[in-house]
Amino acid sequence: MVRYVRDTQHGFGERPHYEPRELDREFECLALGFLKGKYGEPQFPFETEDLKTFIEEHVHSLDQYADLTRFGAGVEGVTVFRPGIGKPKVAISNALQNNENRLRMTLAHEYGHVHLHAYLFELMARQASGLPPNHDPNGIYCKRDQIESASKTDWLEWQASYAASALLAPASPVRAVVRSVLEQAGLFGPVAPDSEHGAGLISAVATAFTISKPAARVRLLVLGILGTPRAEGSLF
Repeated sequence: MVRYVRDTQHGFGERPHYEPRELDREFECLALGFLKGKYGEPQFPFETEDLKTFIEEHVHSLDQYADLTRFGAGVEGVTVFRPGIGKPKVAISNALQNNENRLRMTLAHEYGHVHLHAYLFELMARQASGLPPNHDPNGIYCKRDQIESASKTDWLEWQASYAASALLAPASPVRAVVRSVLEQAGLFGPVAPDSEHGAGLISAVATAFTISKPAARVRLLVLGILGTPRAEGSLF
């Protein structure tokens, strides 16, 4: 069950606190459910066109070719909630069309906001102050660094960032890929991230789930697959 704590950052009286394992479980279920419904059995990577279709089922509109420069440098994704009216609107910067990995991560990040945060805007009047003139108080304006590796100090962006990774590279399918690679190498515990085997794992996960190598590295670190090797013990 989600736990609530005081919000001192984003204008809500209180905000949800999620443990990583909760987000892993939730977004793996969403990804597998959609892909199983379409293909009978989940298939990865979560193809970009499928990802767009999945998001469109949960929003009023998805603008994949938006000019977001008016919102400031670095803004690549925007979600505007519509409390009392309907589903949120999502816009993705047209600058991402030639960078599939960034496009996919941004799409998944904005979906993270939609899934995790829409109800906050419905239930609570956000008290947002100091916003730029063209920023809607019911909107979230996401910059590249927030999308790729948001700090836990910003709960709103960290939750969406973690959700994006858990949607594109769910924990159980990632572990299945890792298991195959490690068994071939005769390894059964955490792998040093800067080792030859660590580089191989990062590359395998990046390829299997169509995410960047930096994103794959972070995902493997978060899941405890990359880390300090142990003398004994298994990841599985």
